[in-house]
Order: sequence, then structure tokens, then C-alpha cells
Amino acid sequence: MKLPQPLVAGVLKRRYQRFFAEVELDDGSLVTAHTPNTGSMRQCAVPGHHVLLSRNDNPRRKLRYTLELVEVDGSWVDTHTHRANQVVGEALGAGLIPGLEGCRIRPEYRYGASRIDFFLERAETRILLEVKNVTLMHDQRTACFPDAVTVRGQKHLRELMSAVTEGLRGIIFFVVQRAAAEAFTPADDIDPEYGRLLREAADAGIEIMAWKTRTTPEEVCVDYSLPVLM
Repeated sequence: MKLPQPLVAGVLKRRYQRFFAEVELDDGSLVTAHTPNTGSMRQCAVPGHHVLLSRNDNPRRKLRYTLELVEVDGSWVDTHTHRANQVVGEALGAGLIPGLEGCRIRPEYRYGASRIDFFLERAETRILLEVKNVTLMHDQRTACFPDAVTVRGQKHLRELMSAVTEGLRGIIFFVVQRAAAEAFTPADDIDPEYGRLLREAADAGIEIMAWKTRTTPEEVCVDYSLPVLM
């Protein structure tokens, strides 16, 4: 997934009211950037971290800048939640995810009371796949999700379990954005109910995939799968 260019460098001063970030640009000016992430951004939204912003001069936009990447522990982290779906969509379309090659892909599929990120179809197989963006580390080697209590994420797991009982294949796909990650685990200390439901979903036949990204100021793409520790 190519990132918008050129990106503007700065230093994060603060994140506030969830969707706003105050950033000091390299020329010393202060700007407010839109932050497309509903989570806590724990470990990422830290004052003093270097960030990259995109700029859009459309007069209809309230904010010209959007927060795209945050540098954490010397590596770029993509905190743009919506882009994770695009990254996975590109990988699916290119046949890069083993077992999911050659599927017809429908994004934003209505199922039950939710919109599931992807509906995949191949021959007689029907698959619901939900994407989650992972930016938090549980420890030095293990990434985790979520970074805040996610009632919406809990609902998605219940919907996937319901789909499996109806003969569909269900997948939860964690896009791991942290370069140091060597494995993935649920963040039980942050949302124990999500962790409980994830384990219940695994027992019910939901497939849990965790894929690490390769992130540069030019692009973000899935790189390789990680072990899932339950």
C-alpha cells in the first residue's frame, strides 16, 4: 500500500480528544493533524515521538494534515486504522496470504448486526475475514490487541462465531505494525472479555492469523506471519 507523498516530518506534542494531534513541524510551526485511530494509541501517542503527516489542501477539509506514521523504538508504526484494511485487501488480491489465493473479494460485507471487513468466496467456500490493526507491545517480543476496551471488536468475534455455525469460514486477521514483534497475543490486561472471546472463537473454529508488516515512509505491506500465543 503506497502512502501519500510527500510526507511532512514533525514531532508529536500531544494527542487530544481522540482524533486530534498537535505536531511541531521541522520549521517550528505548530499544526493540528487528524488522527484516524479510535484506540488509546498507547506506546505510540507519546509526546516527543517523531511523526510523518500527509497534507491535503482541499478547502472542504477542516484539517489539512493527517497523522500517518509514528516512530517508536526506531521503527515506523502505521497507526492509521483504516489503512490496515487496504493493506490486507492488496495482499489478498495479490494472492499473498496462503490458503486465501484466488478468492473473489467483497469489502465491507454486511453480516448480522455488523459490517465485516471482507467476504471471500472461492468455489463452495465462503469466508468472513475481519481485520484488526495492532500497534501495542505486551512485552519486548510480543504484540497484543486491543489497546483499549473494544465493544465493537467483541461484537465482531460473536458475529464470526455465529457465521461458523452456519457453515462459513471465519478469520480474524491481526495486522501487526511493531517491528520488534515476534509473536501475537490478546491483551488480557486491557480487555479481558476480548481475550476470553478470542479464545472461545478459536475453540469454535475461527482461524486467527497475525501478520507482521513492513513499513517505510513510502509504503506499508504485509510481510510474514507470526505465531499466535493464546
